[in-house]
Amino acid sequence: MEIGVNVPNFGPGTNPARLRDWAQLVEGLGYDLLMVSDHVVITPDVAAQYPAPFYEPFTTLSWLAGITSRVRLGTTVLIAGYRHPLLVARMAANLNQLSGGRLVLGVGAGWAKQEFEALGSSHADRGHATDDLLTTLRTAWANEADYGTGRIPLWVGGRSTAAMRRTVLLGDAWHPLRERTDWLRAATTRLREIADTEGRPVPAFAPRILLRLTAGPLPDETRVAGEGSIDQVRADFDVLRELGAESVVLDPFQGDPAETEHPETAWRDLATLKQELNK
Repeated sequence: MEIGVNVPNFGPGTNPARLRDWAQLVEGLGYDLLMVSDHVVITPDVAAQYPAPFYEPFTTLSWLAGITSRVRLGTTVLIAGYRHPLLVARMAANLNQLSGGRLVLGVGAGWAKQEFEALGSSHADRGHATDDLLTTLRTAWANEADYGTGRIPLWVGGRSTAAMRRTVLLGDAWHPLRERTDWLRAATTRLREIADTEGRPVPAFAPRILLRLTAGPLPDETRVAGEGSIDQVRADFDVLRELGAESVVLDPFQGDPAETEHPETAWRDLATLKQELNK
């Protein structure tokens, strides 16, 4: 199982120096994957959760590729309707080449209606836009002479049945975000059923989970995976392995943008968990 980190590329404490610190920490601790999120226009609905400055993912990952040497780089998740599919195909192919084949492209339908409107994209048609992007990427990248991509894994975000079917038909891995382990157990069963119905292989399982270590245990009936005492989080990893997770992305952002100004708690939790998992 590879383990990655979703690095905050937004908020009042985020700047080039802080992004460099994050990248050096993630790679230095021995994590396998460094991922960032995607927003383009910080409309009020976006700003309420992810305020400016917001560093665009392709630009940020290209810069981080030059700072790092080993860790894989990815998006969790790139919003399909925000860019022309052929532009995404070109940028992703170039980034993969420039980074030495280290890119993982996570893709999702998105949610911020005001941002869609600001970009002239259809919020109502975002599912179709996601299908179109994934289809276009595969078609474009098949032309090695033009794109020379190598193999860029496509992770598909979303918790709906439509997202799971999209993963089965067009993706390499299903990438749900911040769910409970009991929900993930039922959902991976549903994913296998969809794959059987479609006559397709079961895609890989690559969840993104919260990372919030607490001094004592939290009630199991209310907490999400990755939240609670170190024993609870270690047990969550046992469940994820049982469910076949090939990759797990840790998300240390707990929801308050002020956290980006004081990342030391997140860094401590990442160090503590890595030490426990290495035992």
